[in-house]
Amino acid sequence: MFDNLTQRLSGVMKTLRGEARLTESNVQDALREVRMALLEADVALPVVRDFIASVKEKALGQEVIGSLTPGQALVAVVHREMTALMGGEGVGLNFAVAPPAVILMAGLQGSGKTTTSGKLAKMLAGDLKKKPLLVSCDVYRPAAIDQLKMLAEQTGVAFFPSDPGQKPVDIARAALEFARTHYNDVLIVDTAGRLAVDEAMMKEIAELHAAVSPIETLFVVDSMQGQDAVNVAKAFNDSLPLTGIVLTKLDGDARGGAALSVRHVTGKPIKFAGTGEKLNGLEPFHPERMASRILGMGDVLSLVEEARKSIDVDDARKMAEKFKKGKGFDLEDFRQQIVQMKKMGGVSALLDKLPAQFAQAAANPQLGDQQIRRLEGIICSMTPHERVHPELIKASRKRRIATGAGTTVQEVNRLLNQFDQMRTMMKSMQKGGLARMMRGMKGMMPGMR
Repeated sequence: MFDNLTQRLSGVMKTLRGEARLTESNVQDALREVRMALLEADVALPVVRDFIASVKEKALGQEVIGSLTPGQALVAVVHREMTALMGGEGVGLNFAVAPPAVILMAGLQGSGKTTTSGKLAKMLAGDLKKKPLLVSCDVYRPAAIDQLKMLAEQTGVAFFPSDPGQKPVDIARAALEFARTHYNDVLIVDTAGRLAVDEAMMKEIAELHAAVSPIETLFVVDSMQGQDAVNVAKAFNDSLPLTGIVLTKLDGDARGGAALSVRHVTGKPIKFAGTGEKLNGLEPFHPERMASRILGMGDVLSLVEEARKSIDVDDARKMAEKFKKGKGFDLEDFRQQIVQMKKMGGVSALLDKLPAQFAQAAANPQLGDQQIRRLEGIICSMTPHERVHPELIKASRKRRIATGAGTTVQEVNRLLNQFDQMRTMMKSMQKGGLARMMRGMKGMMPGMR
């Protein structure tokens, strides 16, 4: 989502190379470009004004010390101010209340409230070992209740049934009583949305808030709404005592200005960021890490945390031994690595958290998620014996594998060549040939420089 903003900001910093210090003249030129980049990203104008003024005040006269270039010095200032703009530090959910802790989800129709409710329930049950209960008070949207019920079944959490003929307040009260008597320590209430803010909607959600007294009232906002998201957030914040914000669809191709504007306009912390439709596509929002991603520095900490959750430690240890020895690595191991990558969100999700210079490889079509799925399909079309002994795969076997995978013999050849290059690279690692290993990786991934 922030690709265009990242590229523009990177260009700004390059213009300051060779300067001895940050002066009013060169900072003014750079900040003019930063202002244009933020406005193009659909960041609200008052937010841009305050941000630029703050960066200018902090940057002027700052000495460029050590090996830092003026561009790098300005990046440090921009990073600090952008982190402050998005809240300064991550804020988690508040559970300091007698169970059940009620979480009320608010937002417009289509912002992703129902999906986010399911994702949040999965996160609470898995990471925090809570016992959540899901309930839908959306009696207007067709199949809204069924959708939440299906998400509850997929995540394995409890669901409180409701009916379109009931009143939302009655549903919420009954669910709260059920949660108390069945020892659910968290109740997540999914509310109805509208296509636009209206009086009836605000009255209903205010009544729900009064009925269940939530410890958390989360405003779910679609990151692809742009300027309108800021206006909607302000309307909800004026009508409800919001405690936090959830940004959804951060994996979209919109300009991303909402992420930089909503926190500033409402004064409420962004607590979670949602990506995609998968139920593991919700992560705690860390302003400092998001600022790093926007400035092209990557988010390696989040990548490490995702790896810890997704990767089996014993399997990883066995694979590391194979890498170390350079022996025994076969196509089944290759397939397992693909499966682990998919668990972490695929190639695009991984590259999104890497620093910009590494993420440039994403432009290489051979590294796309579609190609990765094709590789897995080809390996799955092989027999277990062929996966262990790929040297047996000759012309007739290649034709059979290609037919089974719905692809061509050329694609099968390409996979086998990539696998041979990987094994060669591993042997180079065993011999300590780092330069040979890097040359081998270039051969496998032409996007690398």
